[in-house]
Amino acid sequence: MDVPAVPDLHSEVRDLAEAAARIRRANRIMVMGCSGGGKSTLSQKIADRFGLAYVSIDRDVLWLPGWVERAKDEQRAIIISKVREERWILDGTNPSTFDLRLPRTDLVIWVRMPRLLCIWGAVTRWIKWMGRTRPEMAPGCIEKIDWEFLRFIWTFEEKFSPRVTAGLAEHGPDVPVLQLKSRGEMRQLLDLLGRPA
Repeated sequence: MDVPAVPDLHSEVRDLAEAAARIRRANRIMVMGCSGGGKSTLSQKIADRFGLAYVSIDRDVLWLPGWVERAKDEQRAIIISKVREERWILDGTNPSTFDLRLPRTDLVIWVRMPRLLCIWGAVTRWIKWMGRTRPEMAPGCIEKIDWEFLRFIWTFEEKFSPRVTAGLAEHGPDVPVLQLKSRGEMRQLLDLLGRPA
């Protein structure tokens, strides 16, 4: 079994129609999940559909040109500034800033695709953007893929998801969470939102 049993999330939204209604009403949405799962594409479609400011954690917070990581205090200052805004969709996981983001979030969408699909997504993205920087990355961060990155994706559920679940429980126990576990669910949600998949 690739994606483990769904953790016990206090405020989980299980019905896609209900989730679509919540998205329509939301001013601030967090989209998170493993690399290659489709969270950036989904975030941008929702942002375009509902006029939300699209914030990429990778592009706007984490990375400086040339894959240089921004200092942690600067990252936190940027997040504080972004979450003060009234309407946004934040694309990125990073539980170390859940304490800043979750209290301002109306809804969390956890893109929780099987790891082989995430590997496939990362590899096809690399092929598509080879030698270039994709729009949701910081300038000068040429698309790359290596064994360390693939290992991160392969072990995401075992190593990273427990931190995500713990962070949700600690910093946003009452924030509704929708988990999308297949491309079919993602397409169905987008159809319900009136946006082509």
